[in-house]
Amino acid sequence: MIPFSILDLSPIAEGSDAATSFHRSLDLAQHGERLGYHRFWLAEHHGMPGIASAATAVLIGHVAAGTSTIRVGAGGIMLPNHSPLVIAEQFGTLESLFPGRIDLGLGRAPGSDHVTARALRRNLESSADEFPQDVVELMDYFAGSPRRPVAAVPGAGLDVPVWILGSSLFGAQLAAALGLPYAFASHFAPQMMMQAIEIYRSTFRPSAQLEKPYVMLGFNVFAADTDAEAHVLATSMQQAFVNLRSGRPSKLQPPVPGYLESLGTAERMMLDSVLSCTAIGAPEAVEAQLRAFIERTKPDELMITSQVFDHAARLRAYEITADIQRKG
Repeated sequence: MIPFSILDLSPIAEGSDAATSFHRSLDLAQHGERLGYHRFWLAEHHGMPGIASAATAVLIGHVAAGTSTIRVGAGGIMLPNHSPLVIAEQFGTLESLFPGRIDLGLGRAPGSDHVTARALRRNLESSADEFPQDVVELMDYFAGSPRRPVAAVPGAGLDVPVWILGSSLFGAQLAAALGLPYAFASHFAPQMMMQAIEIYRSTFRPSAQLEKPYVMLGFNVFAADTDAEAHVLATSMQQAFVNLRSGRPSKLQPPVPGYLESLGTAERMMLDSVLSCTAIGAPEAVEAQLRAFIERTKPDELMITSQVFDHAARLRAYEITADIQRKG
C-alpha cells in the first residue's frame, strides 16, 4: 500500500493547555515513527483556542529533536504571513540541524481570520496574489547559486523539499507549473479534490526536484476497537467544525454520544460535506473505507489526521491505521 503520514495541529483539549499539547505532539511523532509512518507534519494556525501549532518552525524543531528517522515538516507554512527570506532561514536552520528529514509545505491562506492576519503585520491586499512569486523567491534562496543579492544563511545550497498545499484549483496549477509535489486538503475541503488532482497530473512539468507528479491527500481517520466507540470519538472533531463555522472556535471538546443526531439539518449537511474524506469505525470498517478512497483517488501518499480528544485513544487510532497500511 502507499505510504501513510501524520498531520498534527497540536490540538489543545478542553481542560488542557499548549504545553501538554506540545508534549503529546512529540509523543505522537515518536509513536508514528515506531509504527512506520513516513512523515509528521504540523500546520500553521493563529488565534485559534484549540490549535497550538502557531510557531510552526519552532515546534518542528521540537519534534525533530525527539525523533530520529521520520520526516518532519510543515503542512504547511502560510507564506502570505511571512517573508520568504525568513522562512528560508528557518527551514535552512532546521535542515542543518536535522539533515535529510525536513519538508516545507507552503499554503497561500493566512491560517486565521482577517483580524488576526492583520495583526501578523503582512499586506493583506497583495500578499495572497503574490504567492507564486513568493514561492519562486523562497526556492531561489535554497539554490546553490541564488540569483538574489541577499543570501539565506543557513539555507543556500540545502536540499529542503518544497510542497504546494491547496484546497482549490489554484494550488494544483501552481504545483504543476513549478514541478513540485502537491498536497490537497481533502480532510476538510474536499469539494474540488478530483478536479484538482486531474489538473495537477495533466499539466505537470518535470523539475529539478521532481520528475513526475506526486499527490498527497489529507484523510481523517477515527478508528477504535468498535464501531460505536469510533463514532463517539469522531464527535470531538464534529463539534470543532460546528463551533468554528458558527463563529465560536473552541478548544477540542470531549466526545458527546449522540451529538450528530442532536444537530439540525444544515449543520449535518455541512459536516457531511467538509468531512466526506473520513473513515470511522472498527479496523475492518476503516480498512474498507481507506481502500475505497485510495482506489477512487489513486494518491501517491495519504496524510492521516485524527483529531481525538483522548490522547491514548488517538494513539490507538494511528496504531489501527498503521496495521492496515502494513497489510498492503
